Amino acid sequence: NMVMHPRQALLAAAVIAGHIIECGAQCTGGNWSVADAIERGAYVLADPEGEPDVILIGTGSEVATCVEAAEALAAEGIAARVVSMPCMELFRAQSAAYRKQVLPEGTARVSIEAGVTFGWREWLGERGTAIGIDRYGASAPAEVTLEKLGLTASRMVAEAKALLG
Repeated sequence: NMVMHPRQALLAAAVIAGHIIECGAQCTGGNWSVADAIERGAYVLADPEGEPDVILIGTGSEVATCVEAAEALAAEGIAARVVSMPCMELFRAQSAAYRKQVLPEGTARVSIEAGVTFGWREWLGERGTAIGIDRYGASAPAEVTLEKLGLTASRMVAEAKALLG
């Protein structure tokens, strides 16, 4: 049996999910490492120039969907921030100032998770939508299942545009 420190487990999960990428300070918004950012429970993975119109939040492999949606929104002139939130509990334990830095008040937000949407309301604020699975799942190849359940970048784009009016 392998015993893993909680930090090691979180970092291992992040590596598996593809969070550890070469992004330096852009990922973290400061002079600390991606590992430090992951330990904070959530961090800015990508930011537009200027203030974001919408924040796209994902966990695990869904972060790639957020990045794809942000790129599609940018092509339409909509500025999107991508936030990776591998651990809500660790993010909740951070200072209010840090949480506000990552998720500024008043900004539209769309979360995506291949799981239930329960728990996301806390992070979505007044102008937010959670994309997830609030029913029993499905069985099919991954790409087919994700499309059928609406766990796609195009759905994120549509939800973001709806929030922005």
